Amino acid sequence: MPRPKQGQPGPNLNQAIRATAWSQIAQNGASSLSLRAIARELNITAPAIYNYFPSLYDLVTALIVEAFNSFAEAQQSAVDPLDKNEHNQRLSALGKAYRDWAVTYPERYQLIFGTPIPGYHAPAEVTGPAAMCGLDVLINVIEGAWQAGRLRCAFTLDGELSAQLEDMKSIHPVQDARVLYLALVVWSRVHGLVSMEISRQFPPMLVNPEALYNLELQRIVAEILDGP
Repeated sequence: MPRPKQGQPGPNLNQAIRATAWSQIAQNGASSLSLRAIARELNITAPAIYNYFPSLYDLVTALIVEAFNSFAEAQQSAVDPLDKNEHNQRLSALGKAYRDWAVTYPERYQLIFGTPIPGYHAPAEVTGPAAMCGLDVLINVIEGAWQAGRLRCAFTLDGELSAQLEDMKSIHPVQDARVLYLALVVWSRVHGLVSMEISRQFPPMLVNPEALYNLELQRIVAEILDGP
């Protein structure tokens, strides 16, 4: 896109600022993000950016919300075309979409799930609702399996964990807190593998982490769901 004149914001400057910020994060990590560097890249004055993002942390917050929304959209798009009675297929599709989104947008994944930016504390009232959207998709899929009698949940919850999950039902209304337990466990298992792949922590001999991920995803689906 044409660069705005020095100090004169263009009509798509908000999008240009975000795109340049993502490029900076991809190249040097989120900790290197700089409003002045973005201004130099876009050939505009720093005050032009401040009209949209009064501080660096405001920009970071906007990027986090954008990333969470993108992730949630990818999750929802993975299950929308599928029959709601195909529980195994829906859970498998979510798992595949999780990794696909992460390897397509590693800078977004790292910003919301990776190393925190020093000194930055995300405002929960802003980022929290966006963060919950992606998890809601997973919870809904597992809740659907529970209602259909397809969920393996021959275990009980008690003590502090039970109380915490019951409290969580006020945010994620489900009929049984075990649905929330399984959603959190499934998320943690796929998250661990994807995080190791994105941060290149696997042994160098493992040249195809996707194969490892796909096998674990199959095991997860088989462990928590009855039937094909």
